Amino acid sequence: MTEIAPVPLAPKLRSRLPSRLQPSAVLELLKPITWFPPIWAFGCGVVSSGAPPAPRWPIVVAGLVLAGPMVCATSQAVNDWFDRHVDAINEPDRPIPSGRIPGRWGLTIALIWTVLSLAVATLLGTWGFAAAALGLALAWAYSAPPIRLKQNGWLGNSAVGLCYEGLPWITAAAIMSAQAPSWPVLSIALLYSAGAHGIMTLNDFKSINGDRVSGVNSLPVLLGPERAARLACITMALAQVAVLALLVVWSRPAHASIVAALIAAQLVLMRRLMTNPREFAPWYNGTGVLLYVLGMLVTAFALAGMSA
Repeated sequence: MTEIAPVPLAPKLRSRLPSRLQPSAVLELLKPITWFPPIWAFGCGVVSSGAPPAPRWPIVVAGLVLAGPMVCATSQAVNDWFDRHVDAINEPDRPIPSGRIPGRWGLTIALIWTVLSLAVATLLGTWGFAAAALGLALAWAYSAPPIRLKQNGWLGNSAVGLCYEGLPWITAAAIMSAQAPSWPVLSIALLYSAGAHGIMTLNDFKSINGDRVSGVNSLPVLLGPERAARLACITMALAQVAVLALLVVWSRPAHASIVAALIAAQLVLMRRLMTNPREFAPWYNGTGVLLYVLGMLVTAFALAGMSA
């Protein structure tokens, strides 16, 4: 894919831009609001290990920083740089298309954050470093040509779901237990990663117009809003039903009951989502997804009880 240059700025707008790189623009580029999912997943991994976090609190803090402000922030900077032509259509006020991060500073920041992330990862031993390296590789592969996984909604959403949910969870469990995670931990982490594919599909609704013009084959573009929303709901629900089934098999009735209630509440919200997917996708991301991640924490406590 040929790299597309930023959209030229109007002279009046250019004259109002700061002459120096502004910290506020850099922070906006790194999108702190997106750090929550991997931080939450890492926390769930800590809980699921069953190991007390207090004796290893420096490692826990380093892991949380690596998951959110480092690796996730890197992925956001990489994505904004290689998507600047799409953002010029969908979100022209973003730091790069607006010119508040001028020239090639967006790419430079992405490279700097990649190196810093690897440096922090060295504090977490072999498991932490390997996970960070994999996460960063997927972050670049997702956005950067020639791979650019986001060109295919099926592959791109799978990569993001793994990076946001499964990888931080598995890493935290491995770090806390100082060994490979048990198969129950691995299975739960991967199931929630699979469900996150649906969350990412709903997240793509905000950029349908720009994706269509730019040739990004997100699932809302490929399938249309209604079919994509239906697929997202089915994906999220099936993953959680599988988690529920495992909790029943593992004789965790209290945790299973809570997860079942959370799934039922999501199904009610999904009905409203399906009445107008394009309008209600952002609403569902702020309501139904909250119930989804609460289920993750409940399940993490179930796993902790199994390992106690």
